[in-house]
Amino acid sequence: MTVVDSLLTALTSGEVTIVDLTAPLSSETPILRLPAPFANTIPLSLEKISDFDEAGPFWGWNNIHTGEHTGTHLDAPVHWASGRGGLSVDRIPPARLFGPAVVLDFTAEAAENPDFLLEPAHLDAWVAANGPLPDGAWLLYRTGWSRYSTDGAAFLNADDNGPHTPGVSAAGAEWLAQSPISGFGVETVGIDAGCAGALDPVFPVHHHLLGAGKFGLTQLQNLDRLPATGALLIVAPLPIVGGTGSPARAYALIPA
Repeated sequence: MTVVDSLLTALTSGEVTIVDLTAPLSSETPILRLPAPFANTIPLSLEKISDFDEAGPFWGWNNIHTGEHTGTHLDAPVHWASGRGGLSVDRIPPARLFGPAVVLDFTAEAAENPDFLLEPAHLDAWVAANGPLPDGAWLLYRTGWSRYSTDGAAFLNADDNGPHTPGVSAAGAEWLAQSPISGFGVETVGIDAGCAGALDPVFPVHHHLLGAGKFGLTQLQNLDRLPATGALLIVAPLPIVGGTGSPARAYALIPA
């Protein structure tokens, strides 16, 4: 029996379970809102081509209108100035889209303070308790924020001072960039905190992580169903030629 045969047998028997980490993508999916004068992406909309009618009597299909960075999506290095010469989404080696998932749970801290920032001390403490991050791992930052995913206003949580969502400090972002991970995933609308425009550098996770040739993954769900270690993450973006990112489906394989 090959390794693939063993995996298929485990999936059939229930020894391994597939957990979908992807937020449903619709016109109601919350999207990032940048202040003027910056341009914004568009939400998803469907343009009907045919619906079992004269335009197509035996088939229904639609044109999709949306941005690369809508819903659960992957950020490629070329998305940010610091990674401008790096990989576009179509050039990412498939092996880097598979990897061990490591889950850091800071739901209690984010519930107490929506502006909570992950610091190097938090990351060092996790490593001390759980061991070094595996090469090629995807570090998934659980904050519980996905509970707001069907309420755009609560999900973005903005007031006159800007959005308030948990994220990572500038020092924490530098720590991530220097680690052996392939990517960093969050439950929020973007890989940076709501207050990241006021940090130095601005949007430090984008700056450090993408500048180091790593990837971001946003708007994840069901992280509460994953163990701290022991799961396999699979990220499946569209291979958009020259794309700075793509809506993606993300799955975790976990032992029962």
